[in-house]
Amino acid sequence: MTKSYAKSDILFEAAKKVIPGGVNSPVRAFKSVGRSPIFIERAEGAYLYDVDGNQYLDMICSWGPMILGHGHPMLLEGIEAVFRNGTSYGLPSKIEVAMAEKLCSLYPSLDMVRMVNSGTEATMSAIRVARGYTGRNKIIKFEGCYHGHSDALLVKSGSGTLTYGVPTSPGVPADTVKDTLVLPYNDLEALKALFAANPNEIACVIVEPVAGNMGVVAARPEFLKGMRALCDQYGAVLIFDEVITGFRIALGGAAEVYGVTPDLACFGKIIGGGLPVGAYGGKLDIMSVVSPIGPVYQAGTLSGNPLAMHFGLKTLNYLEANPQIYSELEGKAAWLVDKIGNIIDQGNYPMSMIRFKSMPCLFFAKGEMFSYDEVKNCDTTLYGDFFRRMMEKGYLLPPAQFEGWFLSTAHTEALLEALVVAVDETLKEMFA
Repeated sequence: MTKSYAKSDILFEAAKKVIPGGVNSPVRAFKSVGRSPIFIERAEGAYLYDVDGNQYLDMICSWGPMILGHGHPMLLEGIEAVFRNGTSYGLPSKIEVAMAEKLCSLYPSLDMVRMVNSGTEATMSAIRVARGYTGRNKIIKFEGCYHGHSDALLVKSGSGTLTYGVPTSPGVPADTVKDTLVLPYNDLEALKALFAANPNEIACVIVEPVAGNMGVVAARPEFLKGMRALCDQYGAVLIFDEVITGFRIALGGAAEVYGVTPDLACFGKIIGGGLPVGAYGGKLDIMSVVSPIGPVYQAGTLSGNPLAMHFGLKTLNYLEANPQIYSELEGKAAWLVDKIGNIIDQGNYPMSMIRFKSMPCLFFAKGEMFSYDEVKNCDTTLYGDFFRRMMEKGYLLPPAQFEGWFLSTAHTEALLEALVVAVDETLKEMFA
């Protein structure tokens, strides 16, 4: 039976009159998958429910934060007391200290941390700190890595810009990005050459150790290790953008998994337990340039607000007390990739199912994916067809080819087995 989306369609028409494109973030428009968006009414466990009463297995998990599923009882304990005590003070509170101590105890090389309100704010601030610390202007980023929508970083940034074919963005002055140097992801030789051509000019290198916005594309170990050595050699700051990977693939993030320690790291997603949050931090000497103890200014009225700190701290404490969650999620991801990979092989479909740790991704192209150029070969039209058919069956995948799938503790084996059956049925329908 075809689902009804009448109420979502009405809401979308109303939204378009008062919100650009009817959405507050471009990917939510479902534009790249060829349909109108659905409007969510509630979420529970591994499921989302839209305003028309349709139920979906949620493979987005709010783009990563919901590692424990929606509405986990542990997170809700004590929440009324937090509301009663106030949700924003604009002044320091005890829970901010506890949160900072927890982050510094879990993540390698984190001596100090500053809370902010989004991943974009975290990466933007980290770049400013690196420039202030080194006294240099030039920064290096990599094609397909998305570090938020601040001007200096919105260059060949993947995800929405890749989906819609916009490598940069109008409204970003040329002078703003003239010191942003862009290289192919996983190309260590190009990085060596760029450092050699710009000695004493590079303030920092910022990278997603596992890119999550051109699909899931993992760094080769030698790429990150070589990057660490080059930053040391040339006196540049190495920044890991762990907004997605931080506390999702391991308690110590990609830094722990790869055994490579950055000078600064940026976080978001999981450290808010689903509420708006971000953070950046790193080595003491670098973080000491941040105002009010140093000259690099950065501020935020709602930074460290008690509600986000409550949810984030409880999530981190739970993950620390239950480290088996990481191996369980990776096991689920490995099983899922193996089963769907077998379906692809047996049907000889023009697709690849890959993963890094607990982060799976389905590409509508054959072969390994290690760079932006390889990812661009994906067939977005086929993905859109696949997405729509899966949605009709009650499975909500990312509404863009260039995003990974996210698992939670609420995704049981039985739910994933049913997902695999649905994928098999859908591909047979598409390629009949």
